[in-house]
Amino acid sequence: MARDPIVLADQARAGNQAAGARLIRMLEEGEEGALQGLRALLPASGKAHLLGITGPPGAGKSTLVDRIVSEFRRRERRVGVIAVDPSSPFSGGAILGDRVRMQTHATDPGVFIRSMATRGQLGGLARTSFEAASVLDAMGYDVVVIETVGVGQDEVDVVELAQTTAVVSIPGMGDGIQSIKAGILEIGDIFVVNKADLPGADRVVRQLTAMLHLRDSAAGGWEPRIVKTEAERARGIAELVDGFEAHHQHLAATGDLQRKAVQRRERVFYDVLRERAAARVLAATPGGGKEILASLRSGRLDPYEAVDSLLGTQKELE
Repeated sequence: MARDPIVLADQARAGNQAAGARLIRMLEEGEEGALQGLRALLPASGKAHLLGITGPPGAGKSTLVDRIVSEFRRRERRVGVIAVDPSSPFSGGAILGDRVRMQTHATDPGVFIRSMATRGQLGGLARTSFEAASVLDAMGYDVVVIETVGVGQDEVDVVELAQTTAVVSIPGMGDGIQSIKAGILEIGDIFVVNKADLPGADRVVRQLTAMLHLRDSAAGGWEPRIVKTEAERARGIAELVDGFEAHHQHLAATGDLQRKAVQRRERVFYDVLRERAAARVLAATPGGGKEILASLRSGRLDPYEAVDSLLGTQKELE
């Protein structure tokens, strides 16, 4: 397998899964030239339906994604999956729980599953989830499913990557609407009540319905749907995928697909700008800013004073 990122990009665009996996790995590790490969692929991206699946741990998201993939395959769609797993505290790599649960698709050439570690990233998404989604998009997958890590209420970043966001909850956890607090309610296009065979499922549906009535009207007139599923038994999955496709068609009809594409580009711009600007400032500071960091760690400087000191050093160097 070639290691030249441009060659890998050409091979990935032709549908070579191994080349796509290698390029994603290079992006994840920050290897030299990896971004060149990504940039070579970007003109071929923009066609896939980007679908985000989020919700608290224990909601059955991985099993649900497995069934969603099966339904899309039944409809002859090629599917890429980015399963954002917790990081190993030892290696920093992904704990591959999601990939293990999706082994039924391991030999299907129409499915690509990639586990990615959060590596401490907030918001439920790995740092390179945006880049990985672009690679799979350019490889010709019709649907790219992004399953977030499952940390609960902080998983709002997915809305800036996905075109359609599904929020998964289940009965029997806390107050029954545990997955829709602190911003989660605002990001859902589809609300999934999984494990709907458990007692209390109808109560969760009623609570969701009541809370959605309090939400500001959705841009473009989309009314969020609530779908009951039993992922273990593959019940409600066809109706759920119907909802995904209806939302995607709605976005296309209203022009919101383009708006979301602009939103994604802006998010990536600001993320890259912050990362590179910080690296450049530290690299230009004597000692890489170690003295300022030491003062911060000792408590002699608070974080704001440390930044002011760092930027003041930059002005002196100029």
